[in-house]
Amino acid sequence: MGMQAQALVSASWLANMVKRNLVGPGLRILDTSWYLPMMNRDGKKEFVQSHIPGASYFDIDECSDKTSKFDHTLPPEQHFADYVGNLGIGNDSHVVVYDASDYGAFSCTRVWWMFRLFGHPKVSVLNGGFRNWVKEGHPVSGTYTKPDAVRFRATMNRSWVKSFEDVTENIASQQFQVVDARPDPRFRGEEPEPREGVDPGHIPGSKCMPFFNFLNDDGMMLSTDELKKLFEMSRVDLNKPICGTCGSGVTACHMVLAAHLCGSPGASVYVGSWYEWFTKAPPEHVVSEGKNKIRGG
Repeated sequence: MGMQAQALVSASWLANMVKRNLVGPGLRILDTSWYLPMMNRDGKKEFVQSHIPGASYFDIDECSDKTSKFDHTLPPEQHFADYVGNLGIGNDSHVVVYDASDYGAFSCTRVWWMFRLFGHPKVSVLNGGFRNWVKEGHPVSGTYTKPDAVRFRATMNRSWVKSFEDVTENIASQQFQVVDARPDPRFRGEEPEPREGVDPGHIPGSKCMPFFNFLNDDGMMLSTDELKKLFEMSRVDLNKPICGTCGSGVTACHMVLAAHLCGSPGASVYVGSWYEWFTKAPPEHVVSEGKNKIRGG
């Protein structure tokens, strides 16, 4: 559905588009800021106060399957289509996503992946996010005019989504590599998870590539050469199938974007991630080097 967009765009490019009043049906900007409770930030409230001029707010908790007990489970195709259509996004729109996290990118990669998943490759991540936009002195706005709703058609690429059953079966079959984007201490089981009742640890056979390692100190994505070296050092083969996981299917998408930038665009995501895995998996499938080596122990 439509041509491919560059995966990353610069703040200077976007600022030029804003200055030329080109934000509209052909170019939509989305603030996708979402935070864990421990971060003590409210993305929606912050958007109301300050955002890139012409941007709309994309709420990953609203654009989700509300019937699921797990956080921001993927919505059905029509739900996604209606949600983004109401933000003035059509199948010909170029969508630029960003968030206002201190990392430079936290939740925006998830929305980048969702658009691609639902058949819309005309989507880019603002490299460096709102943090870099402000640092470079580009304009911000505290006013919002809701775009006119348009029709959006969504078609999900189901091969890019892995279920609990897929990942369980993969422990024995090794059909794909599982890459966990959580910080290493949570992966090893040595630091607590941010969700109550969920112990840290990891899926058997998975490898850890913390999401912030894909970014430099300025919150920009690493260069392609640097990303390739990172995958190599982590013993993840970009020529073989890869599935990303994390806490709840958000920062896993940093790995998907990084693999895409390295020329491997088909990485999948286990959307339920560790939150679902810990809830459903038998104790022998919860690997931990911390004190609680067995779930509930």
